[in-house]
Amino acid sequence: MEPMELKQEKISRLQNFPIMFFAVIMGLGGLGLAYKALHEAFGLPGAVFEVLRWTALGVFSVITAMYVAKALRHFGAVKAEFAHPIKLNFFAAFPISLFLLSALFMDMTAFHDVLFYTALVIQTFLTLYIVSFWIRNNMMIQHSNPAWFIPIVGNLIVILAASNAKSALCWYYFSVGIFFWMALFTIIFYRIIFHDQLAQKFMPTLFILIAPPAMAFLGYLKMGGGFDAFAHVMLNVTIFFVLLIFFMFRSFIGLRFFLSWWAFIFPTAAASIAFTKAYGLTHEVTYAWMGAGMFAILCALIVVVAWHTLKNIARGEICVAE
Repeated sequence: MEPMELKQEKISRLQNFPIMFFAVIMGLGGLGLAYKALHEAFGLPGAVFEVLRWTALGVFSVITAMYVAKALRHFGAVKAEFAHPIKLNFFAAFPISLFLLSALFMDMTAFHDVLFYTALVIQTFLTLYIVSFWIRNNMMIQHSNPAWFIPIVGNLIVILAASNAKSALCWYYFSVGIFFWMALFTIIFYRIIFHDQLAQKFMPTLFILIAPPAMAFLGYLKMGGGFDAFAHVMLNVTIFFVLLIFFMFRSFIGLRFFLSWWAFIFPTAAASIAFTKAYGLTHEVTYAWMGAGMFAILCALIVVVAWHTLKNIARGEICVAE
């Protein structure tokens, strides 16, 4: 390939670098936190956790650098993503990535606080902006999909990453997350049942249905709620959606690879953490098996999705115009 053509290809790749790449950090961060939960419950080696959290931070740094470069050189492309009714929701993956990293580095107080409060400002802005975007624009029912939960789940992850989870601030984000989870679930469930099926590349986002009840369960417990009726309801709703996804497994077989496959990862990690936490509170062996089983599935998914991601990057099939 001629030098000029190679340069043009690199520019094109950078221009098409998708905001969806931050879903990779959600997956790696979820993996690290799921392992941490198993480490605390069953005494697994702590060295593995160190590898996972520093790997997540390293990959986050690379992806952030790439997207900043895109913003500096192709700001119009960033604006187009920010105005897109579907891609807009994936911007919330950035503050969620920061929240997950801050939870992974909870022991480094100063570093945690920088990550956490930066994420909090961005998450607050994006929640207000995205909800106002939905209100101000003529949204089509076909635009709704489970990716709409991403900016809402970000509010529930605030509690997971907070050093003081019993503050009024955490209760605010918990309340916003719960309210909009229920509202959006109604809309998206209606769309899935009564309108056209989801496009193939958005099928993996069905896994996101697992994340809100799992994060609500974990957040409620961390804010001081006991394993009461509300916690039981959130945990059992999580179990239902896990079973539903397993029951629909044929829908995910043979899917063409898209970057949206990373949507498989974080919800699986959230379920593993929730079940492991439930075991720690109840010592019910069933929850232990569920937590470990979901972690095993999580590891298998990480391997498969990471392999396909790297393979498609090598082939030049990612960061191309849609």
